[in-house]
Amino acid sequence: MSKRADEAKMTGFLKKVTAFSSGGAFLDGYVLALMGVALTQIVPSFELTVQWSAAIGASVLAGIFVGVILGGYLTDRIGRRRMFIIDIVAIGIFSVLSIFATTPLQLVLARFFIGVFVGADYPIATSLIAEFSPKRHRAVSMGIVSAAWYLGATVAAFVGFALYGIDGGWKWMLGSAVIPCIILLIGRHDIPESPIWLAKKGRTAEARAVVDRVYGKEYELEAEPVDTKTDLRKVFSKGYFRRIIFLGTIQLCQVVPMYAIYTFGPDIMTAFGLGVGKDAILGESVVSLFFLIGSIPAMFWLNSMGRRKLLIRSFALMSIGLLILGIFPTAPILVIILAFGLYAFFSGGPGILQWLYPNELFPTEIRASAVGIAIAFSRIGTIIATYGLPIFLVSFGIGPTMLVAAGLMVLGFTLSVIMAPETKNQSLVEASAL
Repeated sequence: MSKRADEAKMTGFLKKVTAFSSGGAFLDGYVLALMGVALTQIVPSFELTVQWSAAIGASVLAGIFVGVILGGYLTDRIGRRRMFIIDIVAIGIFSVLSIFATTPLQLVLARFFIGVFVGADYPIATSLIAEFSPKRHRAVSMGIVSAAWYLGATVAAFVGFALYGIDGGWKWMLGSAVIPCIILLIGRHDIPESPIWLAKKGRTAEARAVVDRVYGKEYELEAEPVDTKTDLRKVFSKGYFRRIIFLGTIQLCQVVPMYAIYTFGPDIMTAFGLGVGKDAILGESVVSLFFLIGSIPAMFWLNSMGRRKLLIRSFALMSIGLLILGIFPTAPILVIILAFGLYAFFSGGPGILQWLYPNELFPTEIRASAVGIAIAFSRIGTIIATYGLPIFLVSFGIGPTMLVAAGLMVLGFTLSVIMAPETKNQSLVEASAL
């Protein structure tokens, strides 16, 4: 008697797929957070204006905006695995090129192209994880993607702390991303194409071979109608357009303050009186640990509590943390750290759902495209916010800046109450029927 592949056990090989597919998220967190530290050296070294500093910070986000759309479409069209290798090679190349930048424009361009390929990895990797993972393990597997982002950002903060006192240390900071790229290439080389994608494209013999290798001969894929075309228009048809609006908006609410904190973390820590230089970097590292720790219980709460309930509760508690920071910016250091901790810890649930929801809400033929478009929708806001944050901070101060961020959390809470679906225990084939 055959068994369904999405009800299989989580084998060592499936864990490897999750671990190395999460590497793109690690790189995103790493390159973004490291730039925040590197800018503390780059600004005086290049004698940057606040506009150039903002442009360098926002350039990687502009690249991600392009990359998630293009990468999502190509992933649905030509397959997950091929794109899975190309993007990591490109990130390594442009990270090395960053070392040799001699003008602000060269840094902007290098960071932009790193963003393009980091962005492309999101729909590639999360589609692979969703399509390989048994459904009862999907939330934890996708949680590892979110945790990998925070781990990358946390590692970057400590790497930046270690290299801060070195003359020209910013070059080593930016170039160091090539090391995880090499590790990921080694780990990804034997991961096969998604059997669900192969079956959807009518390549049933290849799909069968992957299922036999990964799950065993007694397992079968849940049947989906064959569809060899990838049509982006389908993302905006039927009820899918409403889902894109919902996903893009809650992602925007979740990631705008987080990206701003990581991109200009030392400046924000200094504005709260947590020191300058290494002390400010250390303060950012502590906040980053709260982000990382919070993603761990959220992986399991998504199954026990459900997607919808966790999202609503998380946005409510994140709002409280940022409101405290906005209303009491001169509070004692312990209060500031605890308020940041409250916000960062409960970012875990929404952080995972930005990857999990789109993969559960769209069918195979447009899954990666939908992930890309939802992320791109949110990144419009992050580009504007990251460019505008240093200017807004100088003009209005840290209190009003945090109140704007709290307003985004309230918007996310309200939208979640009205629109958040429950996808717990759903198979991927059921996505189009929600």
